[in-house]
Amino acid sequence: MKNVLILGGQGNASVIGHAMLDAAQRGSQEYQFCGYVNDRDHCEEIEGHPVKGGLQDIPRLLEEGYYFLNTIYKIDGQRERIALFDSLTIPDDRLATFVHPTAYIAAHVELGPGCVVMPHAIISTNVKLGKCTRVMIGAIISHNCTIGAHTFVAAGSCSGSNLQVGEGVHISMNATVREFLTIGNYATLAMGSVLLKDVGELEVWAGNPAKMLRHAQ
Repeated sequence: MKNVLILGGQGNASVIGHAMLDAAQRGSQEYQFCGYVNDRDHCEEIEGHPVKGGLQDIPRLLEEGYYFLNTIYKIDGQRERIALFDSLTIPDDRLATFVHPTAYIAAHVELGPGCVVMPHAIISTNVKLGKCTRVMIGAIISHNCTIGAHTFVAAGSCSGSNLQVGEGVHISMNATVREFLTIGNYATLAMGSVLLKDVGELEVWAGNPAKMLRHAQ
């Protein structure tokens, strides 16, 4: 089994960590969740799992043989978060690609390094997920979609077919995206929204039907 550390803390990092523990209990032998990498002061453990070090400790942790998952995310400032991750220079072959055993992934799906597919998610055929993209619990991605790196597809969302989704996009909980749309880099679709139009780079959309609210930073 490959020993995995998750970059992050309480929130998405711990949710993914518990999903990895559940996968192991179901018989998966690919990864063993070993704890976190976190820069918060006086943070020695999270929910009983150790914090093995901060971001400055990544070179040492690589030497110790760990694999990594990234969960550091922020809607306003996502470009900077991606740049921070890139500055860590973690090799692609040391990024864990985790698929929970209850997820359904069709044939001809490509998962980039560091992707996460959570319990009961559904990914249809001819979908490409970029590096470090996360598909959360119960999310659905229909066929022939291309999803850029570092995109977050939240729990319960439904993405139609033939989408072109950029880097660092956030599709929030229970949002619905019509087929044949384009969503630009670092854009956000708010919780419960119904998207019927293309979205430009850094745009934040919300509502039913969704409309643009503002530009993210």
